[in-house]
Amino acid sequence: MRGGGYGQFTGRMQKKLVVLFLIVLLAFVGLSARLIHINNTKGEQYKRQILSQQSYASTTIPYKRGDILDRNGIKLAVSEKVYNLVIDCKNLLEKEEYLEPTLAALKSCFPEFDESVARKYIADNPTSRYYVTLKKLTYDEISPFIKMRNDTENNPYIKGIWFEEEYKRVYPNNELASDAIGFTGSDNMATFGLEGYYNDVLNGTNGREYGYLNDDEALERTTIAATDGYNVVSTIDSNIQAIVEKYLYQFNEDNKNAVRTGNGARNVGCIMMDVNSGEILAMASYPNFNLNDVRNPNSLIGSRLYTKEGKMDEEGTIITEENINEVLKDEDVLYQNLYNLWKNYCIQDTYEPGSTAKPFTVAAGLESGKMTGDEYYTCNGQLHVGDYDIKCHNYKSGGDGTLSVQQSVEQSCNVALMLMGRQIGKTTFLEYQERFNFGLKTNIDLAGETRTENLVFNDRNMGETELATSTFGQGYNVSMIQMIAAFSSLVNGGYYYEPHMVSKITASDGSVVKNITPRIVKQTVSAQTSQKIVEYCNGVVINGTGKTARPAGYAIGGKTGTAETIPRDKTNYVVSFMGYAPASNPQIAIYVVVDRPNTTYQDDAKFATRIVRNILTEVLPYMNIYMTEELSESEKEELEKLNISIKKANITEEEERPDEVDEPEVNEDGTIDANGGDTTSSTPVSEEEMQSDNVQTAPLTGALLSDTPSTVSGNEFSEDTQE
Repeated sequence: MRGGGYGQFTGRMQKKLVVLFLIVLLAFVGLSARLIHINNTKGEQYKRQILSQQSYASTTIPYKRGDILDRNGIKLAVSEKVYNLVIDCKNLLEKEEYLEPTLAALKSCFPEFDESVARKYIADNPTSRYYVTLKKLTYDEISPFIKMRNDTENNPYIKGIWFEEEYKRVYPNNELASDAIGFTGSDNMATFGLEGYYNDVLNGTNGREYGYLNDDEALERTTIAATDGYNVVSTIDSNIQAIVEKYLYQFNEDNKNAVRTGNGARNVGCIMMDVNSGEILAMASYPNFNLNDVRNPNSLIGSRLYTKEGKMDEEGTIITEENINEVLKDEDVLYQNLYNLWKNYCIQDTYEPGSTAKPFTVAAGLESGKMTGDEYYTCNGQLHVGDYDIKCHNYKSGGDGTLSVQQSVEQSCNVALMLMGRQIGKTTFLEYQERFNFGLKTNIDLAGETRTENLVFNDRNMGETELATSTFGQGYNVSMIQMIAAFSSLVNGGYYYEPHMVSKITASDGSVVKNITPRIVKQTVSAQTSQKIVEYCNGVVINGTGKTARPAGYAIGGKTGTAETIPRDKTNYVVSFMGYAPASNPQIAIYVVVDRPNTTYQDDAKFATRIVRNILTEVLPYMNIYMTEELSESEKEELEKLNISIKKANITEEEERPDEVDEPEVNEDGTIDANGGDTTSSTPVSEEEMQSDNVQTAPLTGALLSDTPSTVSGNEFSEDTQE
């Protein structure tokens, strides 16, 4: 009985288990069928959905923009890694307990973090995976948060925060060489200076990290590394650049607000160049700006106000601390004034060169054979040309009398130069203007070099009067870089080097990608003519208008210049000095221009010559160029204050010069490569050529306001061009 009942019970249980098993089996079959159906119809959709919930998103790996270095390896522009703080809202809201601890941690580690703004964004965009709340943080700034987040034992609920890497452009020396270096925007694009010219070289290519599902539906990651940009090694010497900028700044401080409100001059510029290679050692102007804060309007204080159309304010408004907020409240006006500040005065502004053009006139006469150099000219104070009496600087005293060619240059006599112009003739004069590259670009490797072809005379618009005034540098426009490049050819034996700012391009590992060798474009004058010009310009500093340019312990040569700006109202002038050192064997050329100094009487080239003297007194010893002149007691005291040791030359002039050198190699296109383009050194010159390497041109004048050369009117050229 009991046994039979138990057997029946067992049988029923087995039936129930079989039924349950069949039900479960049918359920699995149905589920499998459903999964197969889903996979066939919506498999790709669900695969993407699953993948979207994993950390698979493509991530950009930023490249590092190349550095800009000076000739000694000092970094002028670098890219430093920074981090953007990114909130992944979806991940942060995955669990309720994540939000508050995460926001609290952000607030405690980043004082600038705006919690209220972040809360609102998270609430409005709960599925967002990418919200940048703080940008360009340094590693030191983010490390406290990273340390807190990694401490999962004490901070288990900090979620949804990651840091995106990028690079920030940094200029370690702030204002140093701001005009020459230029700057980049947030997109690593640049339009000024070396940054702009070499933008494609400095930029690299972004890399990529991205995730994908392999054949087994497993998430895999692939990384394509970023390619960093190349480095640019400039020819600038940071120490020379700093000396130049120190004295431009000192001039401004000494003269700002002296006669009128504003800077010490509208512009002050300086270029230093190696005359035997075309390498730019320094290029600066004032006012300058901080490359790490280029949009700071305070940099504009002391400058003339420009309208949003790019024209000077008609009322002559000066930007001051008191009116800066008012006059720059329009963003278009602010930008226009900043743009004018960012421009490189040394290559983008033009002006009439004034008497610094006189060595070029003499060189044209000698080289063409229209002059022998033995001529004498009589100056009675003025010369009647066409319908005008054009006066010399000394016309009130009856002129300079009878002068040799050298004395004409030394005393900067306009009448003598005009008489030379008659000998030379219009056709020959214009031929040599082009030979000296006036009206043409120098093709310096900087962004923004100005074009001047419409600012010089040609055969159609040069008459008798225009020829006369052009001989002493009035009526046509040039740029600073045009003048110093051409002048260097007058003092180095006649070889016109293409001016350049970069010596080589290197990869991130330091390997050299490209050497940029000095390039001789043409020969402007012979070695004999060059030697004559050097002799004349040496006399300018010894006996003439450039005496105050001589630095302590050195003999130099050069030419002063004073030019009246347009309109010619006998009150506004640009004064300058263009010189070279040392006089016996020129190695460097220097050109300083002071555009409308803030002084009672502007027509005094000493404003420029004194800057040159100060700069060369420090630069020449730094360059290990030995002193050639005896020092006075006051000069010795000056050098002691500057902590400059006295280095006297113990070798003769003949020992300084090579006996013989190969001639430059002429290419098929007529250009000349220094040393055949095989090395980065400058072209050697013979003893005869060395002796002609000492010439230098003069200062610049006010910029023309029109696009065509000006002509004389009445007696506008009188004492206005005196040195």
